[in-house]
Amino acid sequence: MPTEKRNIQGTNYAIFRSDTPNNAPTFLALHGFTGRGGDWADVTQRLGNSVRFVAPDLPGHGNTDAPTNPQHYSMPYIASHILQMVDTPCHLLGYSMGGRLALYLATQYPEKFTSLILESASPGLDSADARRDRKTSDDTLAEKIISKGVLWFADYWQDLSLWDSQTIAQKAYLHERRMLNDSVGLANSLRGMGTGVMPSLWDALPRLHMPVLLITGEQDSKFTDINQRMLEKLPNAEHQIVADAGHTIHLEQSDTFATIIEHHLSRFM
Repeated sequence: MPTEKRNIQGTNYAIFRSDTPNNAPTFLALHGFTGRGGDWADVTQRLGNSVRFVAPDLPGHGNTDAPTNPQHYSMPYIASHILQMVDTPCHLLGYSMGGRLALYLATQYPEKFTSLILESASPGLDSADARRDRKTSDDTLAEKIISKGVLWFADYWQDLSLWDSQTIAQKAYLHERRMLNDSVGLANSLRGMGTGVMPSLWDALPRLHMPVLLITGEQDSKFTDINQRMLEKLPNAEHQIVADAGHTIHLEQSDTFATIIEHHLSRFM
């Protein structure tokens, strides 16, 4: 995927763009925590010329700047930058942390997006107590990332049960890519855009009338349950549960993931 460097309000972004004709439908694609825009490369190859991907490295990740101010990682701040990267309306795709950011964008700027695809995402925590506890946990982890470094964090993060469905090769691949991130960037991403500090979007779901596709892995029971709850609140949504997959469906079952996107796009042809 070709890379574009762009400065937006003082932040230098690396933006991956698939080498696709400009008349193809555009997907603004947002990666997960510890990822980068290039994480979508395998999916774009499988989709060929049918989709044009615009996939930035989010602040603190990949080759985008890692600001020292955690406020520069907040959803409103980053959203204002992301809207300048694409012509709208376009389709919006987000995975995990990127899915939470995508949902924020869709609820705040619904006129900018044709549809929304959320992979292993959530609307945040609906309890103030749960948000407070999660913020405390995220702040503690952020401090450890700074004091112990990226190698310690990559080892710690890889051992989470969330990734049990990944193969040994997939785990090794992601571990190597996590090592390329900046410790300050990862720590501030947790502090500025973690689940504990993001606004709960549960109450906004009934007002989101664009087509929404929810995708979760069969082996990711936590997020499958969350997405079933979301489905009940969204007025125009469907939920695809992918067999033999956990949290990282686009990596674990990339062919199936690409087929799901193609089928979703057929609704707009």
